[in-house]
Amino acid sequence: MDMDSVDESHEIVIVGGGICGLATALALHRKGLKSIILERSDTLRDTGAAIGIRANGWRALDQLGVASDLRQRAITIHRIGECRCLKRNDLIKALADALPPGTVHFGRQIVSVNIDRENAYPTLQLYGDKSIRAKVLIGCDGSRSTVADFIGLKSTKLFAILAVRGLTNYPNGHAFDHEITRMRRDKTLVGRVPITDKLVYWFVAQQWTPSGEKLTHDPEVIKRLTSSVVTGFPSDVTEMIEGAEMDSLSLTRLRHRAPWDLLLTSFRKGTVTVAGDAMHVMGPFLGQGGSAALEDAVVLARCLAQKVGAEDLSANCSRQMLINKAGEAIDQYVKERRKRLVALSTRTYINGIVLETRSWLVKFVAIMLLVILFSDPIGHTKYDCGRL
Repeated sequence: MDMDSVDESHEIVIVGGGICGLATALALHRKGLKSIILERSDTLRDTGAAIGIRANGWRALDQLGVASDLRQRAITIHRIGECRCLKRNDLIKALADALPPGTVHFGRQIVSVNIDRENAYPTLQLYGDKSIRAKVLIGCDGSRSTVADFIGLKSTKLFAILAVRGLTNYPNGHAFDHEITRMRRDKTLVGRVPITDKLVYWFVAQQWTPSGEKLTHDPEVIKRLTSSVVTGFPSDVTEMIEGAEMDSLSLTRLRHRAPWDLLLTSFRKGTVTVAGDAMHVMGPFLGQGGSAALEDAVVLARCLAQKVGAEDLSANCSRQMLINKAGEAIDQYVKERRKRLVALSTRTYINGIVLETRSWLVKFVAIMLLVILFSDPIGHTKYDCGRL
């Protein structure tokens, strides 16, 4: 593909305008590096209702400069360090509002990624036959990432677990403690986290079976199915689900990358890498998916800024020098993140086994591994990704 056949050229292109994509663009902006985000939707996406942010995530948000306002939007959860549950659209909006206007390009869905034979830069093919060349490409495009496929990551694996998530508003206030509450009955797990004194985030996890009903996006069906599986739980659980905000409901089958894949994968091809769920999608059992993505953003921007300056991304730097510098930066980013991500992924993977297995022996072994390998129940929240 020659230069004349490329519709646009940019310095740093981020695929995906979710939490990780927005945070990465903001981190780069704070370091003086310009980027654009290609988002396939026509508006910012806030699917998933809410997201728990543990202490390590708040450290990253402090570095991004958006933590102060967000702390005012959610109550503190007691006894587990700094932890708050944010409405997902509050976090998305805070990150997006801090970006320069025009950073997010909506309605831009990529079909494939290739390396340009002429200059070794990645070129993205978009729906509608448009193409974009990037000097650095970062895939923040989720668990089914096109960018991850390009750099050779193995496909994500499925847990035999279905998760329903939702928000319930109590106009007169709720009486729930400011705690993460988990209740289990047979094969069903219910979790509840207050966001404010009137708003609650909840999830219901149950085993998936091949004979089970197909996944649906219909909120009425999701509510009906969820109400049926919480029979036998306390009445406030049933009331919480019955009172859920319809537009907040989602039903998904949980995906993950195996810990050994995170340990062995290079996560780089030329000047292309990934972050967030595209890199390390994991079960929600630790509530660390979002916080880990925020850490990725800070570390990646810091590594790029240490090796690649704004002047390097301009025409003042030779192509090969830029490729070498960006490659070194990405390698440093991967090196810094690997140990952390393998530990998080291993812990969530074992938690997933405990929840989905039907064997008491396997369950016992998994629990013992958790006790031996992860004796501190909140040790994963004490991580500090460092200064931007």
